[in-house]
Formats: sequence, structure tokens, C-alpha cells
Amino acid sequence: LYRHLNVMDNITLALCKVFGMPGQLAREKALHELQKLDMVSHSAKYPSQLSGGQQQRVALARTMVTDPELIIFDEPTSALDPLMTHEVGMLIKQLHDNGVTILCVTHDIRLARLLSDNVTFLNHGKIRAEGAFTDLALRETDPDIHCFFSEAQR
Repeated sequence: LYRHLNVMDNITLALCKVFGMPGQLAREKALHELQKLDMVSHSAKYPSQLSGGQQQRVALARTMVTDPELIIFDEPTSALDPLMTHEVGMLIKQLHDNGVTILCVTHDIRLARLLSDNVTFLNHGKIRAEGAFTDLALRETDPDIHCFFSEAQR
């Protein structure tokens, strides 16, 4: 997020500058996304006034207003408490269910299970296994990979 812009301006900047959307229409679209994320009351706040989870939701709203076909997430839940982790995971799943292609890098095995159609397991920069989550979790014989996937069962 841009630290010198409030939430509303962070979300509407690309809509106005890149997509040429009129300001009022951009604000309406931003409010619609903020409402989905229960963040309307924070629209005048600056990033420094928000928690990590709130900042994450604003960043997600900023992405969603552009109606993307693909979103790449890098550890989207790493700075969140357990409740927010679940909420953000469900929001990302909803995007996927609505037809957005999701590429998510995560160490959160529960999030991977929730979101994945396909999983690629990397270790030291090399692909060690690839396939459906359930196939890897149940059938993988590599001890490191089996141990990692067993975390999802806890």
C-alpha cells in the first residue's frame, strides 16, 4: 500500500489513472469491495493506522476492483492472526470459485489444502512433487514431503 494515501485513494488510484474511470464511479466500486471485506469504516484511514490484517484486506480490495483474471499471492496469511487467516483464506477461495485463477505461494498447509486444485512442492528451489493435494498428502512416499503434508491433518 502507498503509505501517503488513505485507503480509498489507495484503491481508486489505478482505476482512475490506469483505467481512466471517473472518480465517483471508482469510489463506488471501491466501497463495494470494502463492504465485502468489512472495511468501509476504515476508508479514510492511512495504512499506518491499520492492523496487518486490515492492510492485507485493503490490498485485496485494491486488487479486486480491477476485475483480474489472475491473482498471484505470496504468503497472503503470514502476518495474520488465526481468525484473519481463515477469513482471508475464504476470501481467496471465493475469488477462485468466481473464476479468478489463483497462484498462491504459501507455507500454510491448511491454506494450500483449502485453495488448491493442484500443488507443487518445492524444496531448496527444486520441484520435489506435483499433483492434486490429496494425492500428494496420501500417497507421497518421500519422508520430507509426507511429513510436511501430515501437518494438514492436525
